[in-house]
Amino acid sequence: MADLISIKNIGPAFAASLKSVGITTAEELRALGADAAYAKLLEGGSKPHFIGYYVLHMALQGRPWNDCKGDEKKALRKSFDQIKAGSFDATRSELEKILNQIGVVALPKK
Repeated sequence: MADLISIKNIGPAFAASLKSVGITTAEELRALGADAAYAKLLEGGSKPHFIGYYVLHMALQGRPWNDCKGDEKKALRKSFDQIKAGSFDATRSELEKILNQIGVVALPKK
């Protein structure tokens, strides 16, 4: 199993964030895909950030992080906004976040 940082654009800090939500290998990240992985990050309490989202997409495609431009970037922004709306709740307590991470309570569907 390959380490997350074996994927171009995934550094130690991003890898630590992924590991904190249970994504521990490059193979797991690739199998999950950028959208589902980013949703897990948000559900785990990470603050939404569009650049981090598209960097993840570029990383899984083996492209430079700043290669996202034009219509592709606009399409990714729409996807990001949808994931954020469905996965991020700034009012959720730390306890609720932890209970969700371990599968004790489900997140309310929006």
